[in-house]
Amino acid sequence: MNEPASHPSDPAALFDQVPCLAAHPRSVEPLPGGLTNQNYKVTTPAGRFVARLWHDGDLLAINRDHEHYNSVAAAEAGVGAPVLAYQPEHCLLVLRFIDGRTYGNADVAQPANIPRIADACRRLHAGPRFAGGFNMFRIQRHYLAVSTERGFAIPAGYTGLMPRLAEAEAALAVRDAGTVPCNNDLLAANFIDDGTRIWLIDYEYSGNNDPCFELGNIWGECGLSTEALAELVTQYYGRPLRNKIARAQLLGLVGKYGWTLWGAIQSASSPIDFDFWAWAMERYEAAAAGLTSTGFGRLLADVVRDD
Repeated sequence: MNEPASHPSDPAALFDQVPCLAAHPRSVEPLPGGLTNQNYKVTTPAGRFVARLWHDGDLLAINRDHEHYNSVAAAEAGVGAPVLAYQPEHCLLVLRFIDGRTYGNADVAQPANIPRIADACRRLHAGPRFAGGFNMFRIQRHYLAVSTERGFAIPAGYTGLMPRLAEAEAALAVRDAGTVPCNNDLLAANFIDDGTRIWLIDYEYSGNNDPCFELGNIWGECGLSTEALAELVTQYYGRPLRNKIARAQLLGLVGKYGWTLWGAIQSASSPIDFDFWAWAMERYEAAAAGLTSTGFGRLLADVVRDD
């Protein structure tokens, strides 16, 4: 992980040290969202930029060097904002501001947007290889170890579902087709629609991963119906594939189960004023429902079939 770094309590002092942000007159506007960062829209005569300031992310397995590298790669793929500056000693990443509408869950679910989102994911996944990998099974085990070692609260009954997670991991390994560069955190707020194309932002958790995790995580984080997930997977692959649809749904459940501990760690350690525990419980309850449902066995069977 990166060495600990710090940034000034007054971001203006830091921005004065960054060539693309230093010009005056300058306006600085906090941007909403960001549960591990402070994000600002900075406007100068040279243009508009997004300045991302972060705090320590070691407990969450965030690698800021990988975030920078992968943000550059995503820009090369034509789906990420261009990167203009990276100062890890000041916990700062600067990107070009993308003009467009930030999505909410209802936008992601719009039938007309499903093919466009699938296309944006395909372009990212076909782009330059990322630094590092992202495997939610390993991440979940790391998060569980962090929570256990530090005595952080986790939802009641959480570890009782670990055998189901092991069943999912074994079934998914049967038809593992390798990894591609993935964002891995495509909640609705990380889609920006400029009217022509959809941009994918925020590469904090990016890494090479199963493309079906990307699709399943969109389903899980954006509250899509299973029908919308099936359409997203069909649009991504160009035809309906039962094993890929099941793979995406199963990995979406794995994502919910793993992200639960992300929320638990944040609830116990983050200085940000946000109800991380409620966020964690929302994911846990959805994961538990899926992992214990009568349909779980069908997903296990479908992911190993030759479609």
